[in-house]
Amino acid sequence: MGQQAQKLRQLLAGPELLMMPCCFDGLSAGLVESAGFPLTFMSGFAVAAARLGLPDTGLVSYGEMIDQGLAICSRVKIPVIGDGDTGYGNAMNVKRTVRGYQQAGFAGVMIEDQISPKRCGHTRGKQVVERDEALTRIQAAVDARDEGDDIIILARTDARATHGLKEAIQRGQDFAEIGADIVFLEAPQSKEEMRAFCASTPTPKLANMLEQGKTPLLPPAELAAMGYKIAAYPLTLLSSATRAMQEALATLGDNQHPKQLLDFAELKRVVGFDEYYQEETRYAGAANNPQEE
Repeated sequence: MGQQAQKLRQLLAGPELLMMPCCFDGLSAGLVESAGFPLTFMSGFAVAAARLGLPDTGLVSYGEMIDQGLAICSRVKIPVIGDGDTGYGNAMNVKRTVRGYQQAGFAGVMIEDQISPKRCGHTRGKQVVERDEALTRIQAAVDARDEGDDIIILARTDARATHGLKEAIQRGQDFAEIGADIVFLEAPQSKEEMRAFCASTPTPKLANMLEQGKTPLLPPAELAAMGYKIAAYPLTLLSSATRAMQEALATLGDNQHPKQLLDFAELKRVVGFDEYYQEETRYAGAANNPQEE
């Protein structure tokens, strides 16, 4: 069960910045893998939108996230980090969340310091728990990992928006001292803030590259030079897919047929018909040609 975590550790130990497009279902995860990216992240925002058609405001349950994660992790071989939100309760709930995500096949799990119900880090109205409670959550996550549930712990703070940059950086440092494998300061608002965060701890750090979000959208080379290890693209796939569907529906509404479509043969290949047909032929042949005793 720790193989995926070990794959992720090897990636984190490498010299290059890790580009991480985020997924929301088996299809999007498979596309990330097929495109050659080394890892992906199951975005809570994107799962809420794609699975429920609802905003990322704490409406998706632990059980729904685990169910979505099982579909994603069973579809790909690359490491997947799962959005564990606030851990869904107190310290014991956090430990259960970490264990559940590890058992579902995730290589890593993100735990954050927002109050519950949480919300997207780039939207209004978010709040965070006090520092002691935030540290307790990360301690519980690290304890679950160290007690045998081998998984990478990604610790996130949203304190920049509510308590300022100094408090957010302090929380990141504390998370690293507790034993978090990756630290993530959500929504820094300038390059200077991003540099200050990266200078605060040698622990691998994640940059969240949300288009039209609060954080500057920077090229990978600049993020790497700052000291980031992972560049996450949380909504790029969801946004592009949503726009494509809106445009196709608008075209149909104008009594025309959309032109920017995959060939049917390519669509069948992407969802796995080619592999299925190979397996079907293999087992059909075995049934028709049983081995002699």
